[in-house]
Amino acid sequence: MTKKIKVRSLLIGGVFTLLFVVLIAKVYWIQVVEASWLLEKAEKVWETDKVLAPARGTILDRNDKVLAVDATSYTIALNPKMIDGYHISEDIAQGLAEILKDSDETKPALVNKIRERATKKKPDGSDFAANVEVRNEGWKIEKEKADQVKLFIKSLQTKLNLKERVDLGIYILEDKKRYYPGETLASHVLGYTNKEGVPSLGLELNLDGILKGVPGLMSYEKDGKGVELPDSKINFKPAEDGKNVRLTIDKNIQFYLESALAKVNDKWHPKSLTAIAVDPATMEILGMANTPTFNPNKYWTIKDQSDFKNNAIASRYEPGSTFKIVTLAGAVQENLFNPNEMYQSGMIRVKDRELHDHNRVGWGKISYLDGLKRSSNVAFVKLGYEKLGPTKLEHYMRLFGFDQKTNIDMPGEVSGLIEPKYDPEYATATYGQGKVVVTAIQQTAAYAAMANGGKLMWPHIVKDIVEPKTGQVIQAFAPKVVNQIVSEQTASQVSNYLEQVVSDQEIGTGKLAYMDGYRVAAKTGTANLVLQGEKTYSPNTWVISFIGYAPVENPKILITLIADQPDLGGNYHLGGQVLAPAFKEIVTESLQYMGVASTKQPKAPVQETNKQTMPNFADTTPEVVKEMSKESGLKLEVFGKGSKVVDQFPKAGTEILATQRIYVALQSVNELPLPNLSGRSLRDAMEACSFLQVECQTAGEGYVADQSVAGEGTSRIVTLQLRPLSDKTAAATPASTAPVSTVGPKESTQRTTGKKTP
Repeated sequence: MTKKIKVRSLLIGGVFTLLFVVLIAKVYWIQVVEASWLLEKAEKVWETDKVLAPARGTILDRNDKVLAVDATSYTIALNPKMIDGYHISEDIAQGLAEILKDSDETKPALVNKIRERATKKKPDGSDFAANVEVRNEGWKIEKEKADQVKLFIKSLQTKLNLKERVDLGIYILEDKKRYYPGETLASHVLGYTNKEGVPSLGLELNLDGILKGVPGLMSYEKDGKGVELPDSKINFKPAEDGKNVRLTIDKNIQFYLESALAKVNDKWHPKSLTAIAVDPATMEILGMANTPTFNPNKYWTIKDQSDFKNNAIASRYEPGSTFKIVTLAGAVQENLFNPNEMYQSGMIRVKDRELHDHNRVGWGKISYLDGLKRSSNVAFVKLGYEKLGPTKLEHYMRLFGFDQKTNIDMPGEVSGLIEPKYDPEYATATYGQGKVVVTAIQQTAAYAAMANGGKLMWPHIVKDIVEPKTGQVIQAFAPKVVNQIVSEQTASQVSNYLEQVVSDQEIGTGKLAYMDGYRVAAKTGTANLVLQGEKTYSPNTWVISFIGYAPVENPKILITLIADQPDLGGNYHLGGQVLAPAFKEIVTESLQYMGVASTKQPKAPVQETNKQTMPNFADTTPEVVKEMSKESGLKLEVFGKGSKVVDQFPKAGTEILATQRIYVALQSVNELPLPNLSGRSLRDAMEACSFLQVECQTAGEGYVADQSVAGEGTSRIVTLQLRPLSDKTAAATPASTAPVSTVGPKESTQRTTGKKTP
C-alpha cells in the first residue's frame, strides 16, 4: 500500500515537474527568442492612430461676408434594442418623421423608413442592432431640427413617466457639415460639398485643393479596453486647415441680381434667366446668378440636373442684336460709321437671301444712328458686310475673343463659335444670328471693353487666397489686360452712341432702362431660336438679352441679362419690357449702394446751389460735425458713442445734394447696432445698411414698415418690410424728414430672427 502511494506521488510530481519545465521553456522562448517580434506585434495592437480632420477653408465675398463655411451639424441615431424595451418604435417613427420631413407628401415614406430603422436587427437576426443612423433625413441636420428632436425626447420621457436622464435609445450626435448662410445666394458660383464632404460643383470643386487643407495624425498606446496608457508614446502631427478664399463677388449686388431675376421669372416665366454683374474696369465679377436656382444646403432636393448648370459660362446662344457691338466698334475704329449718313431700312438682299429688319417694312430712309437706336438689322448688314467686309468683320469677332474661352477662373466654361463661310452667313453675323454663338461671359467682356477704354480684360471671380488664422493674403489675383481691341477714342464714341439707345425716349429700344440721374449705355437683343431638330427659326420663341453699363462717363458697373424663351404671347415687341426694368433696378440699387453720386442735371440754374462736396469729418468731434452739417443744411445721422468720427458716408470729396442724408460713426461700424429704420425710404434705409456693413433684403414696395435682423457683426442680415405710406401699418411720416439724430448702442430697436429670408 505504501509502495503504491510512493509511486503515485512520484508520477504526480513528475508530471508537475515536466509541466514546469515546459512552462519555463515557453517563457524563455517568448521572453528571449521571439521577444522583439512579439513586442512589435503588441505595440501595433496597443497603438491607436487617429486621423485629425482639417477645417475646410471659408469662402468669403469681397467684403469678408461669409458665403460658405464649415458649421456644426447633428446626426440622429437609434438603439433598436433600447427602443424595443420601451415599446416606442411607432411613437419614434411618427415623431421623428414629423420633424425631419421635407414636406407632408414625404412623411408617410419617412415614417416607414424610421420604423424600419427603429426595429432593425443584426445581420444574423440574433438580436437587435446597437446603433443605427437615420440617413439621409436625419444625417447632418441643422441645430433647429436637433433642438426639436431634444424636445421630442423630453415629451416621450414625460409620456412614459421617466426621468429626463433615462436613455430611450434616441441619440443626437454632433457632426460637421458645409453650410451656406445665403441659401440660394450665388449657388451656381459656389456649388456645394455633399454630406460626405466631397465637393461636387462650382468653386467648391474647382478650389478644393486650396480649401480642403491637409489631415493630421495622432497615435498613442492603449490598453485592451482602449484607454490610453499613462506613459504611452505619442506621435502628433497637427492638421493643416484649408485656406480661406475671398471672391470678387459683392454679396449685396448678388442679392440685387437674384431679387430682380425672381421678379422677371414671376412675370415672364422664361425657361431660364442669367445675370452677370462686373466692374468693367477690372472685369471682377460682382455677381452671377441663374434661374432656376438651388439651395446648396439641400442640393438633393433638385429634380432636374440641368438646374445645376451655370448658364453664364457653360451655355452658348445666338446673341442677336447685342452682338451688334462688334460691328459698331469695328466700323467706328475703321472710320466707316457716319451717324448722320442715310440708308434705306426694311430689307436688304445678300446673294440669294433677303434679310429684314425686325418689323420687316422698316422705317423708310433713316440715319445710321437712328438705325442703331431702333436696332435695325439692315443698318448693320450695310456697316459690317458692305463697309467692313467679311474679312475685317471676322477679324473683329475674333479680336473680341468670341472664338475662344475667356479662361475665367470657374469650372465648366465653354467657348463661343465663329463659323461663317458664305456671304449670307457673314451678313447675318453682323447682327448676331446664324453662324455665331457666344457665351454670356464673352458678351460681358466685350461690352466692358467699350466701357473701359478699349481693353479686353480677363474676367475673374477669385480675388485672393487668405491664411485663416492671421488674415494674411497668400496669393492675390490682379486684373489682366488680354488685348487692346479698339482705341480709347473708339470705345468712348461707341459708349456715347449706346447711351442714345437708352436716352432717346421716342425710338430707343433701351428707353425703359433710362435713369433720371445716371447716364446709361446699353443695347437690347431679341434673337429667334432655331427649331429643335430643324434648320429654320421659330417664329414665336426668342432669347431676350440686355447689356449695359453706368455711369457712362466713369462706368462702375456693367450688367448682362439674358432670358431664354420668356412668355411673350407671340409678340416680340414685348421683348424690350422683359429685362430693361430689371437692369434699371439692379443698376440703381448698386450705384446707390456703391456711393456713386448722381450725375442728374438740375432742371433750373437756381438748383445748382443744391450741389456741394462732402466734407471730411475724420477725427472731428460730434459737436463740430453737427455744427458743420447745420451750416451746410445737410441731414446728419450720428452712430455710436465716442469722442471723434472714425468713419463717414458718403466719402469725403464726393459730390452730394443738400437734401442727401449723410452718416458718421463714432466707433467701429461692426460694433454698432442697427437703428430703427421704420418710415424711411428704401434709399435711406439701404444707405444706412451699407454704411453699417449689414446685408439688406427687402419685401414689398414703398417705405420701411418693419424690420428684422439675423446674425451678428459683419454677418448681420436685415429684412425690411416695405409698404406704401397710405398703408395704415406704415409710418405716417418718413424718418428722412428729421435733420439730425444720434444712435448709440442702447438706442437701437430691432427684432432679431433666427433665420434669413431668402
